[in-house]
Amino acid sequence: MDTGIALVAMDQPEHLRGPLRTAIERGPGVLSVVSFWEVIIKSQKKTLDVGDPRAWWDEALYALALKPLLLRPAHIAEIYQLPLHHSDPFDRALIAQAISEELTLLTADTEIPRYASHRFRVLR
Repeated sequence: MDTGIALVAMDQPEHLRGPLRTAIERGPGVLSVVSFWEVIIKSQKKTLDVGDPRAWWDEALYALALKPLLLRPAHIAEIYQLPLHHSDPFDRALIAQAISEELTLLTADTEIPRYASHRFRVLR
């Protein structure tokens, strides 16, 4: 799931569309360390308030019953092959990870589905 979905699932799960909520409840799911990085940076810039952002990662993994997805060199290399539909580096990294790991990315973002292909599945 992308960072936005993780944040909503943690604080306002009733605001998730049915298919997203069902996918999270059904599991298994993963949360990328890229989302943790994004939460830390946005918290530091004061554009996001999650309490102590250093605790958010463990809280999200536990509350949503997710497994961590670490960032590997193959994920970073996959970014190079992505078209430039989207300028957000965090989203591009999440897309690359999903492609590399053959995962479906849960998102509410309107630009991310532009990357959908036989190699990349999106659930909105």
